[in-house]
Amino acid sequence: MSSRRYGSQSLQRLLGHWQESPSRTPIWRQLAEALRLLILDGRLALDSRLPGERELAAVLQVSRTTVASAMAQLREEGYLESRHGSGSRVILPEHIRHVPTRTSTGTALDLSTAALSAGPEIHQAYQQALFAMPQHLLSSGYLPQGLSILRESIARHYCERGLPTQPDEIMVVNGAVSGLALILRLLTGPGDRVVVDHPTYPLAIAAIQGASCRPVGVSLPEHGWDTAGLVATIAQTAPRMAYLMPDFHNPTGRCMDAATRQVVADIAERTRTTLVIDETMVNLWYDAPPPPPLAAFNRDAPIILLGSAGKSFWGGLRLGWIRASARTIAALVQTRDTFDLGSPVLEQLATSWLLDNATNFLPDRRRLLTSQRDLCSSLMNSHFPEWQFTRPQGGLSYWVELPDTLATLFATRAESAGIQLGTGTRFGLDGAFDRFLRMPFTLPDDTARAAFRVLQPIWDNLRLQASSGKVRKII
Repeated sequence: MSSRRYGSQSLQRLLGHWQESPSRTPIWRQLAEALRLLILDGRLALDSRLPGERELAAVLQVSRTTVASAMAQLREEGYLESRHGSGSRVILPEHIRHVPTRTSTGTALDLSTAALSAGPEIHQAYQQALFAMPQHLLSSGYLPQGLSILRESIARHYCERGLPTQPDEIMVVNGAVSGLALILRLLTGPGDRVVVDHPTYPLAIAAIQGASCRPVGVSLPEHGWDTAGLVATIAQTAPRMAYLMPDFHNPTGRCMDAATRQVVADIAERTRTTLVIDETMVNLWYDAPPPPPLAAFNRDAPIILLGSAGKSFWGGLRLGWIRASARTIAALVQTRDTFDLGSPVLEQLATSWLLDNATNFLPDRRRLLTSQRDLCSSLMNSHFPEWQFTRPQGGLSYWVELPDTLATLFATRAESAGIQLGTGTRFGLDGAFDRFLRMPFTLPDDTARAAFRVLQPIWDNLRLQASSGKVRKII
């Protein structure tokens, strides 16, 4: 069980303006509803402990009876568990606790995956790779650190972004998730805690749990990152590492500014907490390129960077890389033989060509995605005016807030109509974020328009039933 505990000031900040005035709803019920919403949205981490009733009442400037009544209501609904002398622990009701992270495949239209098909440059890259292949056929092909030509291309890419890097500080792996799994194997053991943004990438959660570690979420505020929450979580849970996505975060699409990167890098140095920074979306910016890599802000901080060819170029390449100190790379190479013996040579040669020629086709890719992003926004405003979302600064999707906890029900009904949706619960811990959907804008325009036409009557019917009490909402 996590030892994390929210302070009364932190909880007050999360609650914000929770009290409506004037209102016919009793204050204790308003408080219970505000706390319930924090839990369902994932902003109150599961298994964490809340401050005592007396302490919370003093900070919120309400009576202790008000706080006690709100806590009792949440305990009755299954959102809190209390033990004498131990305070109240955040949980989820049993009937919504076990939410699948992915629905079944085989549907006609997939709106749960944020990825593009291959462009013509992929075919050209493989042609170039085949021309270069003969000189590598005399070797065994087992290269646990990766081809030197690819590591040199990746190192140049980091140098151009403001982080001096040598090829011996690069290791090629079979995708970013594979790289994360390898880092977890090196740095963690069963039962260790790993801090993550909340929400975060679902396959990262799966990799952390697959390593028998416990993900601990730091809730993302309405804008930016909660650096105070990160400090408090590290202090209270003593994690072995933290996994963050500052470059067009998946699923929210936000980008961490330079000032926050400096703060986060300094936190890593001060606490000696290894940061694993996922940069898989770094090339998919629309308004402005992101700041330099987070590792550039404090060279003494223990920071490992993860990159990937999947989002920038094509998922079928199945190649990624790790950027770390030469000493850490050497340790990862030794650890790798428990996973695999290296990455495919042909794909490495193709990726090297793509990196070296990215300026010839990535701008066109970004322009296409910008157009599709704006079309998706227009379609959502037209078909679903109740949905709330912010235009992402980069990445491949919108993070959409629904007016009620209906994401799972909506996705279930959409799937029966041949459309697969990505519910917010995939991106949260233990069923959080059922008020959210991740809506990618990677489909061709005509396909996107057709999908929204199919989804609109499903949503309208669900909303009508929810408002009349004919569906069981998660409240």
